Parts: sequence; structure tokens; C-alpha cells
Amino acid sequence: MNMMRTALLLAAMTALFGVVGGLLGGQSGMMIALVIAAGTNLFAWWNSDKMALAASGAREVDASTAPELVSMVAELARRASLPMPRVYVIDSEQPNAFATGRDPEHAAVAVNTGLLNMLNRDEIAGVIAHELAHIKNRDTLIMTITAALAGAISSIAHWGMFLGGNRERGGLGPIGAIAVAILAPIAAMVVQMAVSRSREYEADRAGAEISGNPMALASALGKISGGVAHIPDENAERHPAMAHMFIINPLNGSGMDNLFSTHPNVQNRIAALQQLAQQMGVQPQASRTGFPGGGGAGRRGPWG
Repeated sequence: MNMMRTALLLAAMTALFGVVGGLLGGQSGMMIALVIAAGTNLFAWWNSDKMALAASGAREVDASTAPELVSMVAELARRASLPMPRVYVIDSEQPNAFATGRDPEHAAVAVNTGLLNMLNRDEIAGVIAHELAHIKNRDTLIMTITAALAGAISSIAHWGMFLGGNRERGGLGPIGAIAVAILAPIAAMVVQMAVSRSREYEADRAGAEISGNPMALASALGKISGGVAHIPDENAERHPAMAHMFIINPLNGSGMDNLFSTHPNVQNRIAALQQLAQQMGVQPQASRTGFPGGGGAGRRGPWG
């Protein structure tokens, strides 16, 4: 099913490339755009994880530089029957996290320092388990390719706006090019939405089962949502095509972000986790992750 969704996503993004190229440069523009799309698809398949990590400013950590974090990821990966992913830390005060990689053997988990400082140990475990669920479900390939292609579509549309379109070859001309520059990124965002919302609910459920504590993940989602609303992330704002990769949309403040949100409503996600906790027999105050020390995670050394 995930391979089929990936194929459909690639087809939709490639078609969007062609449409944008055709509107800006006529038949020749469409052919050029399709060639660029094919190259971008191939490049994104192998390199989109590196692009996402570089764009976010992530730095890799290991057992010597972030022992508690790496140990936690290793234990949760073992519970999920996954290979150990690479672990990254992003120096951002906004609490957030994402996973990337084309398959479980080439996966990475990236965590903002703001999340490590704001959440307690069980909540951090819940977030990491959520990201590992994305890896196990092979959602990360879809997320990273979508981010790469959406960014490329926005770039080609804006280049077309500056070049004014090519009316002599069937393009829309300057006014049409401006319209395409506005509408093409929105169309790319709609494609992102089509594959995103149900995936987050599934990762919440699977992540709660991996960590053993749905209420810890529910609590984490509430804290992250509140933090995102008040703490901007400059890297995320510069790379909005990556927004759907994070556990909570990192973009701040615009109505457009809410209208075209790539994530389900946080309160709905929390309600679903509360229902799952009842089914699992987990009490609201219970700490069942198996990780000692439920206090704050503000100690920079062990967490990275």
C-alpha cells in the first residue's frame, strides 16, 4: 500500500511539474519541466533525507555526545523491531521532531533541542516512538520525497514569474506567470495533504504501542502544539515544504498554514490517544515507558 501511495505521489508531483512548465513555457516548457521532474524524482529517492537534514541544520549525535537520547532511541527501535536509525539534534528552541530516510535501513530521527528541554522523559520517548512508527510504516520516503518535490515546484514557479513566462511559445505571459507562482505551491501543498493526515493518526497509534504509553504521547502533543504556537523556527519558515515531516506543523501564524494544514487537529489526535489508552488499560498518570526518571530533560549533555 505504501509503495502504491509513493508511486501515486510521484506521478502527481511529476504531472504538476509538467503543468507548471507548460503554463510558463508552452510545449517546450512542459518537456523541460518533465525532464527536471524525472531528475528530481531520482535524486529525491536517494538523497531527500540528506537534503531534509541539511535544510533543518541537524547535527548527528552518538552515544558519546548524547548518551541518554541515543540509548532511548536504541531501546525503542529494538521494541519496534527496527534497525538502529541515525540520531540527529537540531539547535532550535521550538519543540519538534521528524524522521527521514528511504527505508528502515537508511533512516534517521531528528529532535529539536527545544523538545528535549520542554518534555519529560516519557513524553520524549512517546515522540521518538511516533517517529519510529513512521519509519516502520515507510512513511518517511513519502514525506522526504514530497518535501523535495514541493520545494522544487515552488522554485520553478518562482523562476517562471521572474522570467515572465514565454508567451511566444505558448506560455501565459507575465501575469499568468505570477498566478502560477502563487497557485503552484498551493497545489503542491494539496498533494502533501492528501497523503499526510491519516498517516499521522496511524503513527500516533503505532508509536503509542511501541512506547507503551499513549498518554505520554498525548501530553507531548499538547506541549509541542503550545510551544510551536509561541516559538518560531527560522529554518522551518525558510523551508515550508518540509512542514509535513514534523510531528506538529512547525510553521507559525499564517491563516494559509491553518487552511491547508498537513496535520490533523491536535485535539483530535489527543482524543484518539486517550481512547487508545483506555483500550490498553493505561491510567492517565501512569508512567509505563520503562525509562527511569520522568523528570525534565533540560540537561544538555546527556541529551545532546
